[in-house]
Amino acid sequence: MNKTIKIGLLSIAFAMTASSCSDDFVEREFSQEVQQSELTTLNEVDAFVKGGYVSLRSNTYYGADFLAYGEVRSDEMLSNLAGGYYQNVMNYTMLSNDAYATNTYSQIYTLIAKANILINTDMSTIKGSDLDREEARYAQGQAYAMRAIGFFDAHRLYGQKYTGGTLGVVLPLKYDPKALMPRATIAETEAQIDADFTKALQLMTANGSASNVIKTELTINAVKGLASRFYLYKGDYGKVRSFTNDIVLSARYSVPAASLLQETFRFSLNGAAPNSIFELAVGINASLSTNSYRQRLNRNGYGNIVVKPATLAAYAANDVRKAFIVTTSGERYLSTSSNANGIGKYTQGVGADNIKMLRYEEILLNGVEAELNGGDPAKALAYYNMIVTNRGLPAATTVDMAMLKTERMKELLGEGIRQWDLRRWGDAVPRPTSASTDVNLNAFPIPRSETDLSNSPVVSNPGYDN
Repeated sequence: MNKTIKIGLLSIAFAMTASSCSDDFVEREFSQEVQQSELTTLNEVDAFVKGGYVSLRSNTYYGADFLAYGEVRSDEMLSNLAGGYYQNVMNYTMLSNDAYATNTYSQIYTLIAKANILINTDMSTIKGSDLDREEARYAQGQAYAMRAIGFFDAHRLYGQKYTGGTLGVVLPLKYDPKALMPRATIAETEAQIDADFTKALQLMTANGSASNVIKTELTINAVKGLASRFYLYKGDYGKVRSFTNDIVLSARYSVPAASLLQETFRFSLNGAAPNSIFELAVGINASLSTNSYRQRLNRNGYGNIVVKPATLAAYAANDVRKAFIVTTSGERYLSTSSNANGIGKYTQGVGADNIKMLRYEEILLNGVEAELNGGDPAKALAYYNMIVTNRGLPAATTVDMAMLKTERMKELLGEGIRQWDLRRWGDAVPRPTSASTDVNLNAFPIPRSETDLSNSPVVSNPGYDN
């Protein structure tokens, strides 16, 4: 069955084949309606997978903004409002037509639309050999994982879990640009994310190998790691323990020694860092340039997202991670140089760093928390010491939740996770003194372009435009 793709909404991204490119993908946008027939070749399937990565790395998604949302609404970083970036986000003053809310929503649902085209393709009809069809089904598993990521991210931003409401997000399960769907409940949303991660792993395990360690694509371990992030958010510690155990026992990743910590974030190690599980390839040709997250962090760029004084004070003098933060003119920057050998987590001058989506250290910290909540305290301590002893610090003899919370702050600083940690723990999320205290504003506004459609069943989040 043919599907009409309105590219103004979708902007389907195609990629050059593996024989003609490495980390640089080409996105092609159409300005009119085109007919999207069923996918029939493995090359077409691969193009849609790579198109999903293009959506993920957009500057309005993981390329910059989505990471920033997790930091400027947290206790570890803030927006100093340089260049005007993230003022409305940090101050809880967005309206329902706010560009941050609208653009990120659009990019997330673009990802979901691309994933749905793959998910609803009959892979038995793919031309070629049985191996081609096996690879296509593996790619379909990756599409389920992408849809799970999109639903999870939309749920965190726009769902009402932290407002006291009951609504999650819209859950389209096939591509239909004319469909009008209401928002699902929180429970329904989380059940769908669970189902998508489960189906992804089922398809990928049946049609691929867990030995795949290509860091710039969704592998079985990458999906397990991203699923563990969701299950931690959901409080399903048993699944977090299981996935952490699988990834650790795979012995395919390691925590870099203190002397190598800086190198694991340098441009020269894109796709090669021993602690990287999944990262989005960018490259020079597809550089996000001044729209990159690095530019928001960098003293020589916009210098907009800076470290709070209490965060810097949390690092011991001999903690090698402290060197990531450089204080200049009273501001504390996480990125300070315009070349690949600079200081910080994001240093490549033209924004061509691969976007680090998942690191081994996060998996270990997930494991610490899960083991402290109904698991094995000794295993929690072992995971914890795998990190701290490689950061120039002595091994701990015990670990508790307070230590875990501080360690997550120090290790994952700037990586877009902190707001979601605070909210799921029920800890205070600091607001500027002038910000509204309305708990409804914990959720981003649903874009007016969704709620104002004729006969739209999409319900707004309360507290906006009143």
